[in-house]
Amino acid sequence: MSKVYIIFKKELQSYFNSAIAYIFLAIFLIFSGWLFFQNFFVVNQASARGFFGIIPWMLLFLVPAITMRAWAEEKRNGTIELLLTFPIRDWEVVLAKYLSSLVFIIIALILSLGFPITASFLGNLDWGPVIGGYFGVLFLASSYLALGLFISSLTKNQIVAFLMSAIACFAAFILSDGLVIDSLGVFIGVILKVVGLSSHFENLSRGVLDLRDIFHFIVFSFFFLFLNIQSLNSRNWR
Repeated sequence: MSKVYIIFKKELQSYFNSAIAYIFLAIFLIFSGWLFFQNFFVVNQASARGFFGIIPWMLLFLVPAITMRAWAEEKRNGTIELLLTFPIRDWEVVLAKYLSSLVFIIIALILSLGFPITASFLGNLDWGPVIGGYFGVLFLASSYLALGLFISSLTKNQIVAFLMSAIACFAAFILSDGLVIDSLGVFIGVILKVVGLSSHFENLSRGVLDLRDIFHFIVFSFFFLFLNIQSLNSRNWR
């Protein structure tokens, strides 16, 4: 695990050594703050519904912006050959990159905790949906990250990685959307409701901490991390 930690530390530091980390945090905090407080100031209601209703769509752009450089930049700079010749397993490299991006998301979420805390002093905030919503955002972001990292491993072009990741995350999210399910029939709709991410996120954002929803996000993330490892193995860099 020391090897994982070394790469994890390097990757996390690389975020803050570039402008992308600060741009991400600024955009996330500005928009999340506005979304969180708009109901409070417009309709005089302390609620996080607007925040957790739109944040999955924000993550569709913000998460691919984080993951697009993970492998694509390594390939473009030619450093991936050097990285994968070190005495370290592929899964350790994938895990380190995944954990570094996940910790970065956690830092952003921790910074945004000031909004619900402030709202709780200004009004009667229901903390159940807030806690569940934050868990939902964390698990949804972790799934997006795993998918985005896998797609980044397929190309050396960061723009292509960004666009493909955004489209793939969008597709994974809306698969269980009510409009999609109703248009495809009952049988397919039941399958899509299980596979898609939106229905599981909505349950958590309502404050319902169902282990089935959490398990789904974990399996989804592990599946695409596994594909990421297989993608590296298939390239025969060594």
